[in-house]
Amino acid sequence: MEKTPEGTSVGVDDPYEHAGVCDHVTDDGRCRYAFEFPEHDPEFARERRTDDFACPVAADDEDWNWADCPHFRSRNPDRECVRCGLEERRLAHDDERPLLEEHHLSYADDGENLSHEITVYLCRWCHAKVHDSWARVTDDAAPEAEALAEAEQRRSKEQQEFGFESAAERYGDDRE
Repeated sequence: MEKTPEGTSVGVDDPYEHAGVCDHVTDDGRCRYAFEFPEHDPEFARERRTDDFACPVAADDEDWNWADCPHFRSRNPDRECVRCGLEERRLAHDDERPLLEEHHLSYADDGENLSHEITVYLCRWCHAKVHDSWARVTDDAAPEAEALAEAEQRRSKEQQEFGFESAAERYGDDRE
């Protein structure tokens, strides 16, 4: 199983099995990285420019896959735990700890081996289980009772905000 730089488990054997499309690929299949950051890798940018910035993987080039691209990055945009399905509930202007945490399946270059940033979201309960090395990201799991209670408490607060309450009712009317 893949490990973090500190040696804890990331919960998968092959991060690329869980990676989506590269974050740098545009809707029309072009490489945004080569266009926006040519100074970071001039040779790569030159190659992409000669192909009109086309991403070889998105263009179904037989010789390329995501692992071959030196600037591949895939961060899961879905705001739910990939292990148990718990959805994020964030309240505006609230400093409560998020229910979901970004979990790295792969880390940046370690100097010897090229690695890519590949992340998914895990609820904080599943995140702890995966890093404690006994759970896998792909486990068929249900949300913990504590996680469901926390999500429901936030949902209740959200519902309260939908109800109308005048400022006088909310903050008190001192005119009397």
